[in-house]
Amino acid sequence: MAELQEVQITEEKPLLPGQTPEAAKTHSVETPYGSVTFTVYGTPKPKRPAILTYHDVGLNYKSCFQPLFQFEDMQEIIQNFVRVHVDAPGMEEGAPVFPLGYQYPSLDQLADMIPCVLQYLNFSTIIGVGVGAGAYILARYALNHPDTVEGLVLINIDPNAKGWMDWAAHKEELSGNSELIQKYRNIITHAPNLDNIELYWNSYNNRRDLNFERGGDITLRCPVMLVVGDQAPHEDAVVECNSKLDPTQTSFLKMADSGGQPQLTQPGKLTEAFKYFLQGMGYMASSCMTRLSRSRTASLTSAASVDGNRSRSRTLSQSSESGTLSSGPPGHTMEVSC
Repeated sequence: MAELQEVQITEEKPLLPGQTPEAAKTHSVETPYGSVTFTVYGTPKPKRPAILTYHDVGLNYKSCFQPLFQFEDMQEIIQNFVRVHVDAPGMEEGAPVFPLGYQYPSLDQLADMIPCVLQYLNFSTIIGVGVGAGAYILARYALNHPDTVEGLVLINIDPNAKGWMDWAAHKEELSGNSELIQKYRNIITHAPNLDNIELYWNSYNNRRDLNFERGGDITLRCPVMLVVGDQAPHEDAVVECNSKLDPTQTSFLKMADSGGQPQLTQPGKLTEAFKYFLQGMGYMASSCMTRLSRSRTASLTSAASVDGNRSRSRTLSQSSESGTLSSGPPGHTMEVSC
C-alpha cells in the first residue's frame, strides 16, 4: 500500500434526544487497481464482524445508505457493530473527475479492492450490505473470500452478465414518492463527477455472470438475505438469484410500497428485517424488536429464534396489506404486517 490518507470528520445528521455526534474517520488506501476511499464509524467489537456497505451506481455511501443507518431503530444495531462504508473510486464526495482515457476497474477488480480495506483496518470478517452494483461486488467478493464473510444483505442484485434495466428508471423507481424522486434525480443529474458515474455504470453493465448454481460449487456459503421492492425493475433478477442459492442459507424479502430503492423508501421495514437476520446469525440476542414485533405471532418468534443455527431457511414477503402471519417448513412464505 503505497499511500494512506486519513481525515477526521463528524457526520452531519439530525440527532436523537440524548445522542452525541457519531465520529467518523475517512481513509484512502492504494490497491492494485487504484485508490479506494472508505469511512469508518464506531469501534471494533470483540468477536463481532464489521458491517461493510457498498453503494449502487449514481450514488455514494451517504446518498445510498444514510436514510437507513440514520433511522431511529437502526441505532441499536450500529451500537453493536463497527461499520465501514466503501465508496467506489471516483464516487466519494469531492472526488476529481478521472482524466480522459482512464480505465475504470471492472466490478471484479472493485471486489478485489476490499481485502486491502480489511487488511488496513485489521478486520477479519464482515457482514456485507450492498445495493445494485454494490450487491454484485459484495457477492463476487464473498465467492472469492468466503472465510471472511459471515453474512450478506443483497438489495436489488442482478447476478446476470447483461444489464437489462434502464439506469435512469432504476434510480427513479421510488414508489411514487415524488419528493424523493426529485431529490435523487437532482443528485445524479447535477453530480460534479457525472463522468465518473458513467464509468462505474459501464463497469456494471459489462459485469460477468456470477454463475450461481444451486447445489453446485459456485454459491454463497454464508447466510444471505435478498431484498427487492415490490414491482421494482429488479424483481425478476432477484427472484432468479434466489432460485439459484442454497435455500437453507437464503432469505428472500419482497417489500411492498418500496419501489426500486427499499433502503431509501422503507428503512423501518428493512431495519427490522436486518435485526432478525442478525439474530438468526447468533448476534443481538437481547435486541428489542419494534415494528414487526408488535404485529407478529409466536410462530415468527420460533422461526426467527436466536439459536445460532445457520442452516435455517425462510422466505419473507412483507406486505402492508397483509394482516396475517404464518410460518411453515423451510422455503415457505411468511406474510408480515407492517
